[in-house]
Order: sequence, then structure tokens, then C-alpha cells
Amino acid sequence: MKYRIGIDVGGTFTDAALINHDTFELVDTVKVPTTHSAKNGVAAGIIQVLNQIMEKNHVCPEDIGFIAHGTTQATNALLEGDVALVGIITVGRGIEGMKSKSDTVMGDIPLTASKALHSSNVYVPADAPDFSEAVAKAITQLRDEGCEAIVAAEAFSVDNTENEQAVTAKCAQMGISGTATSEISKLYGLKVRTRTAVINASILPKMLDAANMTESSIRKAGIRTPLMVMRCDGGVMTVDEVRRRPILTILSGPAAGVAGALMYEKLTDGIFLEVGGTSTDISCVKDGKVMVKYAQVGGHKTYLTSLDVRTVGIGGGSMMQLRDGKLTEVGPRSVHIAGLRYEVYADAGEIVNPVLKTIRPSQGDPDYAYVECANGATFALSLSGAANIAGFVPEGDYARGSVEAARKAWQPLADQMGMTVEEAARLALRLSAEKNGKVVKALMSDYGMDPRTTVLVGGGGGASAVVPHLAQSLGLKGRNAKNAPVISTIGVALAMIRDMVERTIPNPTDKDILAVRREAEERAIASGANPESIEVSVEVDTSQNMVRAIAIGTTELRSRDLTRRKLETDQIRRIVAENFDVDESRVTVAAENGVMYAMQYREEKKKFFGLVKTVTTPTRIVDEEGVIRLQKANGHVKTCRGDRWETALRNLVEVHTDYGEGEKNLPNIYVIFGKRIVDLSGLADDAQVISIAKVELAKADAQDTLILLCSDRLD
Repeated sequence: MKYRIGIDVGGTFTDAALINHDTFELVDTVKVPTTHSAKNGVAAGIIQVLNQIMEKNHVCPEDIGFIAHGTTQATNALLEGDVALVGIITVGRGIEGMKSKSDTVMGDIPLTASKALHSSNVYVPADAPDFSEAVAKAITQLRDEGCEAIVAAEAFSVDNTENEQAVTAKCAQMGISGTATSEISKLYGLKVRTRTAVINASILPKMLDAANMTESSIRKAGIRTPLMVMRCDGGVMTVDEVRRRPILTILSGPAAGVAGALMYEKLTDGIFLEVGGTSTDISCVKDGKVMVKYAQVGGHKTYLTSLDVRTVGIGGGSMMQLRDGKLTEVGPRSVHIAGLRYEVYADAGEIVNPVLKTIRPSQGDPDYAYVECANGATFALSLSGAANIAGFVPEGDYARGSVEAARKAWQPLADQMGMTVEEAARLALRLSAEKNGKVVKALMSDYGMDPRTTVLVGGGGGASAVVPHLAQSLGLKGRNAKNAPVISTIGVALAMIRDMVERTIPNPTDKDILAVRREAEERAIASGANPESIEVSVEVDTSQNMVRAIAIGTTELRSRDLTRRKLETDQIRRIVAENFDVDESRVTVAAENGVMYAMQYREEKKKFFGLVKTVTTPTRIVDEEGVIRLQKANGHVKTCRGDRWETALRNLVEVHTDYGEGEKNLPNIYVIFGKRIVDLSGLADDAQVISIAKVELAKADAQDTLILLCSDRLD
């Protein structure tokens, strides 16, 4: 039997999850304290937890088919200001070179209240008589100033990387870490590209040491499978890629949970909430893809695309704020910050004659509620306690505690407010839901999420303290992930290879678009993805003159899918009817190809006092295992043979293209080929659609049935 191992390095604990490589079922988990102070740093804890889970489950090194870890080391380095001094070598010529020299002076990038990322600059003329010697002198000067890493920067280097590559090659020759701006981003904008590269360079020395120690330890354990590392966009990459672009691991902590939700929970359209003791990380998944944005460091924009995660100071351990003896707010302080115990995880017998008191955990804090008992024991009133009292935490749940103990601890506050204990608990849940709800609504609005199809999925140990009540208060479907407390660790074990290429190309030709697609695919292969597993989506953003390609693949072709049962059509219809919230009899199979189904129903609505009737066909693309892979509010479906797709696709696109106000707006376009969903929705014109489709459907033949789907751009 083969296994997958995911290791999640947190601030307090390092967790490992052992996954059956074929079925993707969780076999076991192990937890050890994170080894910040060890000689080998967090790598020591990684090896400890790895050895423990292998020994406990009698796993041999050759049984491991995939191993990956997530790390907060890069994030912590920036948060703590533990970064290297960076030297910037700017290459240029003439007046343009003088502007480049100005654009690459970064100044201080603030990281903490007292620490900043510092850099030093040297300008090297591109037409210097001996360019190599001039670069060597610049490196020597910067190293003498204390720089530990070098950034090579030149305007328009994304079009010609020769000079930047010459600088980094000289850095390698002289034994100092080097980064070219064109290696970090392919976008124009020298200032932002240089800033991104400087941040990358500032953590290079520390991350190189950590990567080398971790990989060496894995090899000493006899594991020959390449070590993968979690990226900030929900994918993984090889250690070699970490050595080049450690910046991609920044903010990767929350990404692991989303990867788990995508793979383990098969989330298609939803909001993922990872709930800890102090805070909740909230992110968005649409059409089975994580939503990302450009990250900021020290208040400055970068070209680093990371998960769009929004953090709210509400968690399972959030305490109750009191004002004039009344409960007015929940959080942001949590139980452990106040040095108190949870009321709900105490024995009911410990809570004797509790008296309501207040505490200010830190200077300047408001009053937070706790109870002091006759036996001297003290307990905080927590959100987990409120959720247990209100009945949102089922038996056997990680967050389940003693309802009796929680009720006894909350009674003094309820009495003071003239409420029942249940009413006080529900008030706390309502106040917490208001905070989280604002963020959920904002995410749904930003990404055009349909409330009818959006599901809230909870992860983390405190999920039941937040998600069930929040879903109820927002009127959304909600559930906690299976094995929610370790969903992040599972996510690391199941994460896929992901890489992205963005290029600034005004009026891109079909050739330009295909070149960007090919580059993204090659990057994914270089990061360890099996070429046959890679799927690439391409987007043309005409407003920013940008072409973006995202390639996603697995480290090897899987012998089985996440679920092992093939469902009958009636079973699939039942699942889709429940999702539509309509009677089964109304759901029809619009198309199917043997492994994928397009399911629809006819929805009629009357407007303007019943005088106008609108008809839509909500559509779901579902696989043979009943997993909804795509959801559209109004879809138009047809099938065609694999050798006749071009004519069929042209006709469908033409019929559903909007020519309003003199502009040509293509619909969202998807082609289902086998189990693959080829997303052609980000392209600007039908010529681009056909060019990309020719690449994606090159293996289609007359025996294949293709499903074509169009929907409105806003859907």
C-alpha cells in the first residue's frame, strides 16, 4: 500500500496526516510541539512527527508516494522582521536607465513597529566596457555593505532576461544568493516587480537553510519521493522551487485548509472558514478554484498572488466583552491570552457557586467576562461554551464539552442580564455572526457568489463554535468538513501542483496566448506535476493588457478518484434536485458522456405584476460519483462528436454572444471532455477560444462525446 503524508508546521504544534494514496482516506494523525528553538529549527519537528507517524503505522520509506509540508517560516520572518539586507543591482542604459535607477530604490519596507526590510543599490550600465567585471564589482560592494542576497533588476527584462540572468549567474559564481525580477514575475512595472523580488531575496538565506535541512533529513529517513512544500495559492511546489522563489510560501498557512476543502470535501462553490481559538480565516472557492489576489507587504503592493484570505478576530476561544455589566461584543481576546481555562472543557463539579467578574488581558483592553468559583477556580466565558449551550456542537465533535459546566458558568451573566442561559448564549453567537457575516457577505459580493449555491464549510478545531450558527443566521447551507480539526494537514497531503504565469501583452495574438499557456504548463511540470495530469486555464484581461495562465496537476496519475462508487442516473438526479431545492421530477439530463452529466431544470419567473415571464435553465455539471463540479444559474448545453467540436462550439458561442452597446461580450464557455472541464471563459474573442480549445481537445476523436456549456459572463 502507498501513502501520502502531509505535515503542517504551526506556531505551537507540528501535525502530520497519513493518507491512503489510492482511496484518499485518512489513516492517522500525529502531533508534536513545533521545534522553534532546536538546532535544526522547525525541520527537527518535521522529522519527529514523520518518524512517529511512520513507526506507529508500520510504514516503510518506500511506501510513501507523496510527502509535503506547509510552513509559516517565511511569513514569520516578515512578521518578526527577521530578514536579510538586500542588495539591488540595477542594469540600464541612457535616460531609461536613469529612470530604472530611480524606480528600483526601495527605501525601507516596514515589517513591524520597529523593524523594516532594508536594501542598498548599485547601478551598472548595460553597455559597460566589461559588463561581467562591472557586475562583480557591484556584488563585492554590496556584500561589503552587509548584503546577504542580491536582486538583479532591469526595465523590460521580462522580454529579454539576458542581463538579469548574467547578474544572478555571477552571484552564484561568487557564492551569494541572487534573484532576477523576471524570475519572480513576468509583468511589466519595474517598481512593483523589484519590490516583489526584494522581499523574495530578503528571506532567501533563511529559507535556503531550512529547505536544505528539511530535505536532507527526509533523505536520511530513507524517503526518495521528492519533498513538496505548500504555496500561498493552495498548491505545492518542489524544494528546488522554494530555493528560487521562497516568497511563494508566504501566507501559505490558510491555503492548506482550502486545499483540503477542495480535494477532501469536493467544494465547488463555497466559503471556507478555518476556525482556531483566536481567529477565523475566511476564503472563497468558485467553480472549484481558489480565489486569489495580489498580496501586500508593509502596505506595499507586490506581484505575489496569494489566497484571498480575510481574518476575523472570532474563534472558539473568543471571550465575552462586557460594558456596564451587559454582553456587548465577542472577541477579539481569547481564553489563552487571558491565562484562564475554558468553562465548557471543565468538569461540572469544578464550577461551584460561580461569581461573575471582569478582566483586562492586556493594557488598554475592555472588560471581558469570567467567573470565579467558591473553590478558587476561574473560568472564561467562551464562544465554544455558548455554541455548546445553544446545541450547535454535536456529540463526538472536537469542540464538544460539558454543556452542564458551561451552563453553570454562564448563569451569573444570564441572571445579571435578565435572560435565560440559552438566550445569553444565542446573543453571543449572534454578535459573533455579525462580525464573520460581514466578511462572508463581502467575499460573496466580490466574487459574484450565488447564495442559492454557496456552501459554508468549516475547518479547524473551533469550526462548530462558529460555522453552524453562522450558516443559519445567513440563510446559507453549511457543514463542517470531515476531520475538520486536521483539514489543513490533510490539505497539505492532498494538495496539487499549481503554477501561474502572468504576462503584460497589449492586444495578444493567438500565438502569444498559447506561449503563455505553454509556459505555465512547463512550470507545473518543473514543479513536479505529471504532464498527463495538467489542466490549464487561460484568462485575457483586456483592461490591464494581461494574459494569465494557471496550470494545475498531480504528482502522478492517480489509480482511483477521491470516491470509489459510481452512481446510477437516478441517484445523481436526486443529489442535483436537493442542490436545486426542487422536486426530482423537474430535473432532466441535458447531456452526458458516460462519466459526466449536465443536469438542468426549467425555472419560470414572472415580473412586473405577472406580465413578463422569464425562463432560465439552472445547470449543474456532475461527475459519475455525484460530485457537483460546476454550477451555473442559466446554462445552455449541447453535445457533439469529438471530431466535430469546432463547428458546434462556434455555433453555440455565436448564438449566446452579447452584442449590446456595440461591444462583443462572449459567454462563459466550458467543454467537458471525459472527466475534464476545459474552462475557456477568460478569453476575449472567439478566435482565442478556438486556438486554446484546439490544444485542449487535441486527443478528442469521433468516438468521444463532448458536452458544450455556455452561460452568462456574470454567472
